[in-house]
Amino acid sequence: MPRMLDVSNEVRAEIGDEEADRLLAGDSAPGGYDCTSCRTPGDPEQERTSTVLFVGDETAVLAFAHSTCLPSQVVQVTEEQLQSAARSISGYATASTAHAQHAQYVQAAQHAQHAQTAPAAPYQEAPAPHHHSEAPYVVPEQAVLGVTSGLVLLAGELHPALVVEPTAPVARPGSLGAGDDFLPLLIEQGFMPVTELSTAPAVLHGWSVLLAVGQLHAVLQPNPNGGQPVAWWQAHQPLQVTEGWRAAANKHQQVLLFAAPVGSIGRQPREDLLRDALDRAAANGRLVTAALPLAGL
Repeated sequence: MPRMLDVSNEVRAEIGDEEADRLLAGDSAPGGYDCTSCRTPGDPEQERTSTVLFVGDETAVLAFAHSTCLPSQVVQVTEEQLQSAARSISGYATASTAHAQHAQYVQAAQHAQHAQTAPAAPYQEAPAPHHHSEAPYVVPEQAVLGVTSGLVLLAGELHPALVVEPTAPVARPGSLGAGDDFLPLLIEQGFMPVTELSTAPAVLHGWSVLLAVGQLHAVLQPNPNGGQPVAWWQAHQPLQVTEGWRAAANKHQQVLLFAAPVGSIGRQPREDLLRDALDRAAANGRLVTAALPLAGL
């Protein structure tokens, strides 16, 4: 039976025509896999399957996903994120190379095993980006962005959400003042102000949430220079999320991102308290939001 495998031109250019043809012929494709997005089993002989290439600084990992979950594509990640993902599962093809182009991959024969996760760690901080072409803003004295994951009920349905709050005011690039431009800068990027949480926001195309091997790795934004997206926020280490959060993300194929200036939300230990804080921030005009698609990992 022919393999229902999709190898995009992007992936083919990286791994080379010979390896791409071997995959399509079934010579090096897995007999079965766990989808790198939804973590449920897949079979390239029974259902359409995407090849997804993780490319780090020194290593490339070829993973597989249901085509209904993710398209075939290449996404740049840090070497640390890549090694962490590779350690979490088996059945993925790996090549040690600074550039993945024309690398030959050794394919494990067994199914990938479900990643084992500890109880959810819903909050993590990462340095806010410095002033350079890949970031929409700068933060004096290097504040950090705190990110909290949780489920938010909107119109009777649970949605996966990320709540982002810096630990200090955010200044506009080139500004010498002490004002806080965090929300205005995000609005310029396409995020929308909200005064109440009643319906899901519109999708912000070009931005995405990188969820790999059932863990949260980064929030990606368009690259102003073109090419692959770049990280707007990136976890120090993959952030574990609950089964319910991951299931909701796979159901909706998107994550709601809420952002508020410093002092608006705080670290909330429970989802009901997080919702109360979001409602207050919205009522006070201190909240912006957008729906971000899941990234192709």
